Amino acid sequence: MKDYIAERAVELAHYIIENGATVRSTAKMYNISKSTVHKDIHDRLARINPALYTEAQKILEVNKAERHIRGGMATREKYIRLKERSCV
Repeated sequence: MKDYIAERAVELAHYIIENGATVRSTAKMYNISKSTVHKDIHDRLARINPALYTEAQKILEVNKAERHIRGGMATREKYIRLKERSCV
């Protein structure tokens, strides 16, 4: 594995841990694909730094467990905004 890929994996993990970030928000921040973030964390980081992998994985599991709630809240906000526009 090239050094810059290993460094990127560690940097992504630190970002996720410090910000409680999702895979999607991390990918957007670093201008890479979600699949690259996923591969860096789940495959590469597990081999590079298992302790850091475990910490990052905990955050990602929480985000995964909460994603249906966030989606529902986003949909609710969308319809509230649409209703407000139609009343004006």
